[in-house]
Amino acid sequence: MKRLKMYINGKFCESSNGKRIDVINPSTEEIISRQPDWTIKDVNRALDAARSAQKWWAKLPAIKRAEYLLKIAENIEKRKDSFVEILMREQWKTLIWASIEVDATISYFKYMASFARHIEWEIIPSDRQNETILLTKKPIWVVAGILPWNFPFFLIARKAGAALIAGCTIIIKPSQLTPENCTEFAKILDKIKLPSWVINIVTGKGSVVWNEMAWSPKIDIVSVTGSVAAGESIMAAASKNITKVSLELWWKAPCIVMNDADIERTAQWIVDSRIGNNWQICNNAERVYVQKDIKEKFTKALVKKMSKIKVWDPLKDKNVDMWPLVEERALKSVSNKVEHAIQQWAKLLCWGHRIGKKWYFYEATVLDNCTQDMDIVHEEIFWPVIPLIEFTTVDEAIKYANDCEYWLASSIFTKDINIATKISRELEFWETYINREHFEAIQWFHAWLKKSGIWWADGKHGVEEYLTTHVIYLDTYEDM
Repeated sequence: MKRLKMYINGKFCESSNGKRIDVINPSTEEIISRQPDWTIKDVNRALDAARSAQKWWAKLPAIKRAEYLLKIAENIEKRKDSFVEILMREQWKTLIWASIEVDATISYFKYMASFARHIEWEIIPSDRQNETILLTKKPIWVVAGILPWNFPFFLIARKAGAALIAGCTIIIKPSQLTPENCTEFAKILDKIKLPSWVINIVTGKGSVVWNEMAWSPKIDIVSVTGSVAAGESIMAAASKNITKVSLELWWKAPCIVMNDADIERTAQWIVDSRIGNNWQICNNAERVYVQKDIKEKFTKALVKKMSKIKVWDPLKDKNVDMWPLVEERALKSVSNKVEHAIQQWAKLLCWGHRIGKKWYFYEATVLDNCTQDMDIVHEEIFWPVIPLIEFTTVDEAIKYANDCEYWLASSIFTKDINIATKISRELEFWETYINREHFEAIQWFHAWLKKSGIWWADGKHGVEEYLTTHVIYLDTYEDM
């Protein structure tokens, strides 16, 4: 069993009280490692370290900061197999998805390094004769990065990569369910001799520490990927010092399938969009609206494809498509929501049951006969359960899709460019996929709205999240 350590002020350490928390393998329910359970004292040590380093790090030319990001990427690449193995053990991911995550992490650090020469200032004409107005960009200072368990390694890069190139320092708190990948990441920081204090990593239970960081005057932005409840708690705590919050929360992406859609390809795109990374991507497809005339044919195609999805232990069978849920609480939540949908007259077309009596396996599921007022259509389902809803007109589909508290991703399937344009224009979501699966690129704009959160990431916007503006009015004294 591994004994993990925190990384504070450039040193590996235990928690100040010596307590530890077990990390459980979701397939076998065995203890695979033990992590330090941090205290408020540990949090403040990390905050002080990050605060003391920030001004020095910000003064370092961006191109020098970029060199460290490239060294991080290079060393992750050298240890790729090790990180893949950790993700497979902690989350029980398939080899394919663990490899995708590690590759994406490497790419993201490299991509963020490229912004060293693209943090640009503006020159604005003044109304005065000898004056120039400069709009400059400065780092927001100290970042608290709170990570989830769904993409635990990639989210290190998404938060730390952008923050570091902007000139910020960061304290990272991994999920207590998946901490090992982050503590192993600290070994790379130590190896490349990243200046002490620039990245600090603390582990343990979430809620107490979230609030401690959120209401601390030593933090300038709290960047969180997690549940709505966590976001609400952190936002309330941050209000004490009017600290900026960046929240990536839940999702409920609608897919609109028009009569002229390619049935087979659309069914496959939606299946891929639902089961991707075990449903654990913030833009996974969540609810499917199908136009009446093709409803029967499309449903048959979708059920055929979903019924072939194999759920089992990826270390025992390399051909599985999905792995277990991360914990027992999640398994109970999925089971209860499917049962409740059936009580509300949804029709079970595909599976819908726990696999075995042990561990956290649940079958991929399709529910037909769903209506817009059902809970399954509005509530987040943390597993590949697809509710099907029939619609007649385009306006009806748009109305149904927008009837949601979580506005992030959406998709449209049609051969009619005019219909696609109309729907995409009227959908109230930050991103829309047309005739393809849901999966983002690191160079685009990824954003959240309503209860999905308050945040944007990726591309230049991901860097700007960690920058502030400073306006300088410069007069040359020539008329004096």
